[in-house]
Amino acid sequence: MEEIRKKINDSVWVRWIVLVIVATAMMMGYFLNDIMSPLETLLEMPVEEGGLGWTSTDYGFFSGSGGLINVFLLMLFFSGLILDKMGVRFTGVLSCSLMLIGVAIKYYAVTAPLAGETFNFNVLFWDVHLPLSAAIASLGFAIFGVGYEMCGITVSKAMVRWFTGHELALAMGIQLAMARLGTAAALSVSAPVARHFSLSAPLLLGLVCLLIGLVSFFVFCVLDIRLDKDERRLNAAGVVDNPDDQFHLRDIGLILKSPGFWLITLFVVLFYSAVSPFLKFATKLMVDKYAVAPDIAGFFTSIVPFGTILMTPLFGSVYDKYGRGVTLIIIGTSMLTLVHFGFSLPIHASAFAIFMMVLLSIGFSLTPAALWPIVPKIMPMKCLGTAYSLIFFIQNFGRAIIPMFVGKANETDPTYTTGMQIFAGTGLAAVLVAISMLYLDKKKGYGLEQPNIKN
Repeated sequence: MEEIRKKINDSVWVRWIVLVIVATAMMMGYFLNDIMSPLETLLEMPVEEGGLGWTSTDYGFFSGSGGLINVFLLMLFFSGLILDKMGVRFTGVLSCSLMLIGVAIKYYAVTAPLAGETFNFNVLFWDVHLPLSAAIASLGFAIFGVGYEMCGITVSKAMVRWFTGHELALAMGIQLAMARLGTAAALSVSAPVARHFSLSAPLLLGLVCLLIGLVSFFVFCVLDIRLDKDERRLNAAGVVDNPDDQFHLRDIGLILKSPGFWLITLFVVLFYSAVSPFLKFATKLMVDKYAVAPDIAGFFTSIVPFGTILMTPLFGSVYDKYGRGVTLIIIGTSMLTLVHFGFSLPIHASAFAIFMMVLLSIGFSLTPAALWPIVPKIMPMKCLGTAYSLIFFIQNFGRAIIPMFVGKANETDPTYTTGMQIFAGTGLAAVLVAISMLYLDKKKGYGLEQPNIKN
């Protein structure tokens, strides 16, 4: 009977191999998403000096183009529908392929002899004039962005499928850590590679990395097909009772009617609006308020992402073994709020700034480690991809609006007090939403405070 019950993901080695495979594909996506971020200066150099002659406006348009199709054509939402309807294997291969196509187009834009050619178009009474190389690169980045976001929700659903009942939070923590390692690698190696070889060299390196990610996902498909066979065998033997696991469009209503879904979505909007936008202002904050030298101010900011690489898996393991997911979220978000409040105080010591960034790193590791594994405890597996995509889609609006208010506040209040108070207020609102999640969990019995590992 024990042999009948066994599935391929019951093997510790196999499911951790799966984790490495799919997280590698996601890490390559994160690497490519930021591969051109350190190249702005080189891109804006004159063509005769090896650049492309872009302006800051051209680069700004290119940087924002990664989300154009996802947000304005609702592709991020449709990516979730595709995932739930077509499955992890199809969507994973599609996402890697789209990323590969997008980067290939960007590579062409950087290497083709397009100097002097322009592309003009009008968007809602806004006349856009771009060098043809910037326009083609933006098209490539927009296509890449579709695959990039699609890959994120696909990997999350794959982790839930393979690790439910096992080390789910630890797996998701390692997945996030590898993704941020990809970002850190891009920011570290892109500029040196471009200066030593050519402007297109980082993109060529990225193409190779994405090919590795695509091949690794094909290996995952083989293992996932085996898991399907095991589940059908157990279902036929009556060992497990499989309810209707096919996604239907009407299941969107199941998501939208869930109070747990809306609380998580609101929390994600508030929490990430108090973290991601802050990191964009943090380097300048270190220089202006804490008199940190510009050359090392970026190091102060990097404490947060590098700390999460180490601590997110650790806190995920704690949730797996001991539970208390919402409690961990409340603690982490309270630390975030305390940090922003601390930055609003008239304290100018650089040691204080370092302490605050370390505290933020802990909070930013603690909260996501418990946050993402609680989504499948509220949403059924069949519509999990759509739920994740809706959360990410709505999240984008908060991350766009909050920086506008903070930027305006910093302009009128150069002490950063008002801006940091906006972040602190956003964090406090997230704490209150997390407390509401704790209350809802007790009422609905989602099991958010229960360990993920089932003995």
